[in-house]
Amino acid sequence: MRLLSVLYDRGAARLVRVWRRSLHFRVVSVTLVSSTLLVVTFSWLLASQITASQVGSKLNEAQNQLEQGRVYLEPQFRDRGEAADPGVNGFLRYATALLVPPTSTAPKDAAQNDKAASVPYYVLLEPTNPDFLKAVKPQSPQLEDTRAVQKAVPDDLRRTVKETRKSAYQYVRANPDSQGERPFIVVGTMVNTAMGEFSLYYLYPLDEQVSSASSVRTTVFVTGLALVLLLALLSALITHLVVGPVRIAARTAQRLSAGLLDQRMEVRGEDDLAALATSFNQMAANLQRQINRLEEMSRLQRRFTSDVSHELRTPLTTVRMAADMLFANREDFDPLAARSAELLQAELDRFEDLLTDLLEISRYDAGFAVLDTEAVDLVPIVTRVVERLRPLADRAQVELRTVVPDEPVIAEVDPRRIERVLRNLVGNAVEHGEARPVVVTLADGEGSAAVTVRDHGIGLNTGEDKLVFNRFWRADPSRARQTGGTGLGLSISLEDARLHGGWLEAWGAPGLGAQFRLTVPLRAGDRLLSSPLPLVPADAEPQLGPIPPDEPTRGVRHAS
Repeated sequence: MRLLSVLYDRGAARLVRVWRRSLHFRVVSVTLVSSTLLVVTFSWLLASQITASQVGSKLNEAQNQLEQGRVYLEPQFRDRGEAADPGVNGFLRYATALLVPPTSTAPKDAAQNDKAASVPYYVLLEPTNPDFLKAVKPQSPQLEDTRAVQKAVPDDLRRTVKETRKSAYQYVRANPDSQGERPFIVVGTMVNTAMGEFSLYYLYPLDEQVSSASSVRTTVFVTGLALVLLLALLSALITHLVVGPVRIAARTAQRLSAGLLDQRMEVRGEDDLAALATSFNQMAANLQRQINRLEEMSRLQRRFTSDVSHELRTPLTTVRMAADMLFANREDFDPLAARSAELLQAELDRFEDLLTDLLEISRYDAGFAVLDTEAVDLVPIVTRVVERLRPLADRAQVELRTVVPDEPVIAEVDPRRIERVLRNLVGNAVEHGEARPVVVTLADGEGSAAVTVRDHGIGLNTGEDKLVFNRFWRADPSRARQTGGTGLGLSISLEDARLHGGWLEAWGAPGLGAQFRLTVPLRAGDRLLSSPLPLVPADAEPQLGPIPPDEPTRGVRHAS
């Protein structure tokens, strides 16, 4: 039973998967089910109507024959004597005990009346008073056969006929002739004579109607099954004609998305599908031209950025030498010239940082960036970055806090790039911390290590957690460029994280500050599944309320 249950579950899951993924299967299935229901309903109605028509026709025939029998029998008793009369005795033996098929040996007068019957039937004449038959001496060998006929007439019909004094009918299954039980229709009425009341019953077999109904049902079933199969075949063929080009278009689109820009659909005919293929090919050609154009522009831009950065190195070196000399001798200048030398030195530092970042971005754009990984302890790296930025934090009146584990956190990373990422994150937190504490936390677990940088400054608006990684993006466009770095720090940090196979994510809320999280695998090349630190800080959750399921922290374990 367990094996059958497992096989059933697998079959159901596979069927659901095919239903969801295959338009062809859905169309054929819906057509097959709907056509089956339609054909079954129509077949049932048709078979019921035909059977009802045949049985109704037989009922009308039986009722007409019953009325003719009643009209025939009533005059037969007028000129008869008492029941002991030999003529009456012989007639009653015939009337109460006679099997009357067309081939019977009944008296001529009765046989003449029964010629209208198309099939053998049975006649039963019963007196209302049972004592009436005492004078009858049953000597006919056919009298014994009437017992089965009398037994075939249901008592309910007898009561109905006697109580209503009208003709009635009923369907029964009986065996009046030892040929096996089969369906009959029994009609009965009252016959009033000078010798008393009699009940007259006719029993008509429905063998022909049953056989005809069975034949109709078989024919309708076979025809319906053939029609359902034909509809399924037609729907499969038509769906294939429609879905085939759509599948080809889907495969072609997948190849285009994979970078095979020369892929095209084959155009056949002049119908709507051919127009779809032609439009698709035109779209693909336009996309190829645009992508090639953008790639060429991007290549020229990267080359321009790289060339300009390199070309600026030489004059920058010369200007740097002159600026260093002026800066070193600024005490000999008047205050205005000394201040100019200090500003020149500061702007040259910013310019040099910008050139360095531009060169780094150009390496990433060109795909030349490579990792120089080694197994290092992340604790000293985090501590070193914080200590180097502590003077900057002191000037901004920001308290820097560090939370690191007591044990080493060994990870296979490029220490230079990791240190650059942390330096950018901590520097931004200090800049936007608004003289409030900044907390740097390091943790590891489940094959990954994470560093979070939490500030309590102005925070981020909705949607800005993705924009902060764009190049040259600023939260406040009106803010002067004299604050902040080059505008490329977080973009380079994101590329550094991706190069490690890690994550760099941001969270923020207005008035609640922001938190950035860097997660990298402990072993180079491993795939990240979770982070040991939450993206949303614990001190912000009570103010935010329950975190919805699609929050970035889904699948991330909270540190204990």
